[in-house]
Amino acid sequence: MRLLIAGGGGFRVPLIYRALVSGRYAGLVTELVLHDVDAGRLDAVTAVLHSMPGHTSALPIHATTDLRQALAGATMVFAAIRPGGTAGRVADEKVAQRLGLLGQETTGAGGISYALRTIPPMLDLARLMREYCPDAWLINFTNPAGIVTEALLPLLGPRVIGICDSAGGLVHRAARAAGVTLPEGSLDGVGYYGLNHLGWLYRLESGGRDVLRDLLSDGAALQSFEEGRLFPQEFLANLGLLPNEYLFYYYQAAAARQAMGAMSQTRGETIHGQQQELYPRLAAAGADAYRLWEEARRSREEGYLAEARGDGEQRNEEDLAGGGYERVALAAMRALSGNADGSPAGSPVGGAQLVLNTRNTLPAAGGKAAPPATTNPSVPQPAIPGLPADAVVEVPCTVTPAGAEPLPQQAPAEPQLGLLRRVKEVERLTVQAVREGNRDAALAAFARHPLVGSPDLAMQLLAGYEEAFPALGKIWQGGGR
Repeated sequence: MRLLIAGGGGFRVPLIYRALVSGRYAGLVTELVLHDVDAGRLDAVTAVLHSMPGHTSALPIHATTDLRQALAGATMVFAAIRPGGTAGRVADEKVAQRLGLLGQETTGAGGISYALRTIPPMLDLARLMREYCPDAWLINFTNPAGIVTEALLPLLGPRVIGICDSAGGLVHRAARAAGVTLPEGSLDGVGYYGLNHLGWLYRLESGGRDVLRDLLSDGAALQSFEEGRLFPQEFLANLGLLPNEYLFYYYQAAAARQAMGAMSQTRGETIHGQQQELYPRLAAAGADAYRLWEEARRSREEGYLAEARGDGEQRNEEDLAGGGYERVALAAMRALSGNADGSPAGSPVGGAQLVLNTRNTLPAAGGKAAPPATTNPSVPQPAIPGLPADAVVEVPCTVTPAGAEPLPQQAPAEPQLGLLRRVKEVERLTVQAVREGNRDAALAAFARHPLVGSPDLAMQLLAGYEEAFPALGKIWQGGGR
């Protein structure tokens, strides 16, 4: 299998390579191609890979800045690009913060800005895939993962799947805290619904009994994992759901803004400074490159969501070890290749169950769906009732060589469904703004977002982002992407 990583100079690429050359995924990929627009970043990352202990020749690596060459013959494409680099992330955060709003790269105003400048090159990638590797799968890491995946569906259909490790990580951390053993590759008894970075665990069964309520009433168990510590125990018990960590920015928005404002640097500024100093050192470090990268990776993990933790609170060792995105992506890749259980490629398998971003449409057979909203079999049934069947959502899915099929979920209660509908409207306005070159749609996306909620602020935000990213003006002039 030939795997292409678009954004191959990315900081987390060594995690993917490490997983590909050891453990359950070893041998799945026979050739790894790294593509990036920045040759210096490619040099730095390949130096890290070549210096990885024990893995110097385990998997052939080809690095290139020629995307067409990289795509030719690819079986699988991982996309993890960041247009504008880490400097762009800084601007996403700072423009919002200067207006007294949440400054975060995927949530709120910053996420909309990030999507506006990321969708165009991702659409270009999808068009080139249709030309150079039309049968390849695209597994999208590129943030904001849900919006980007939705923008790609008209071009790639079911052959694009969005991934994020936060939802699946929440499920497994909660299960461990509740004493529930989830079989490898199975999410039976798990109920989760949402959009990327906006979802809730609503069911967690053990022996046919839902134990989530017990977990939410157990303060000691909640303190054993990150999401349980993010929110007051009484709040979780009353909610009856376990929120994804990014809901901290909605449920405790004022506290998040205050904590971020008190920091000497935004998260983006910290990462930008680290990478500006680190990448030249990695390229020249020879055998020491992997050690330098690993030290930087651990430091970066220690600062993740720092605004949501109390003074002196440290992340768990398991969270610091890494292994999120790549585990989800490689599990999906193995299932898509027909090798979900590690047996030889092509062996019959039942598929792997993962929380993924995919179209909110149940397979025609319906499976064990909740009662349908309509009795007309020709009308697509949504996996999350109350959301459009053609929208991208984040839900447990069964992944087979046919793609990712969402599993039917319970209808969210009105408070959750109302928030999901509003944020989905924002996501679709953002996609519309790019595809039609529609500046008014971009303004509406900012204004409608729950963390903005103001036409006046929307105008100031868009003006600020247009100043920071002049290429946005080309979108409004070009349109039709």
